[in-house]
Amino acid sequence: MSTATATSTAASTRSRSTGPRSAGPRRNVRASALGLLAWLAGLVFFLPVAYMLLTSFHAESDAASNPPDLTAPLTLGSYREFFGSNPWPPLINSTTASVCSTLLVLLLALPAAYALSIRPVRKWTDVLFFFLSTKMLPVVAGLLPIYLFAKNTGFLDNVWLLVLLYTSMNLPIAVWMLQSFLAEVPVSVIEAAHLDGARLPVILGRVIAPIVLPGIAATALICFIFSWNEMLFARVLTGVIAETSPVFLTSFITSQGLFLAQVSAASIAISLPVLAAGFAAQDKLVQGLSLGAVK
Repeated sequence: MSTATATSTAASTRSRSTGPRSAGPRRNVRASALGLLAWLAGLVFFLPVAYMLLTSFHAESDAASNPPDLTAPLTLGSYREFFGSNPWPPLINSTTASVCSTLLVLLLALPAAYALSIRPVRKWTDVLFFFLSTKMLPVVAGLLPIYLFAKNTGFLDNVWLLVLLYTSMNLPIAVWMLQSFLAEVPVSVIEAAHLDGARLPVILGRVIAPIVLPGIAATALICFIFSWNEMLFARVLTGVIAETSPVFLTSFITSQGLFLAQVSAASIAISLPVLAAGFAAQDKLVQGLSLGAVK
């Protein structure tokens, strides 16, 4: 009896000891496969950008060849054409509209997110849904009323009109993002600030903002990218004075044809500010996007 019991005990011990060992290789294979799949997906998304970058250093005749000649000699002629066409006013307009609208969005969204998360208003979920519903209307559906308003008020071809439009476009997204970030702030910290006599602006600027700084950085970067890349409103509502970078980019598509190398060079140059901002804030972006993900 004791021998049979000892044998069964030893068998069960061996099965428990070999279980994790057999599961370990399978787990490693699965992790390696997922990592390889992620790298392949990243390469698929990066290849068009790499091809555009390579095309920007080719001459127009080499860029228009079919099939593409990847070994063609490199040149900076397309970049000389781009910077020789005076792109600075459109770049300044895009910077002004994007930076000013992003600052206004943060200034308005932070108190709204505070009211919807830390000091919740009544039916705050309905309020959040209302913010989200404003993004369901296609942009082109409101283009004609906005154009008529800008024309009758003398705001056509004015960069500050774009600032107001970009602020209204990005405000719902910012409120949604900041609401999830502020929900992670400990209430005890805010109560301690109230006991010390701090008012709401002080609490928002000196207590809450440092805690959710990664989330604010992520929200600001996304709003900046959306504003920088917006083209429909800028195309219809601006002309020469308030022309933005995406609208200026379309000037390389002429009746003579598509200058592929120049378009590629202009696209790379116009994308550099967004890429630089994303690279500078990449750590804050990752922290911010993951801040409200874990409860």
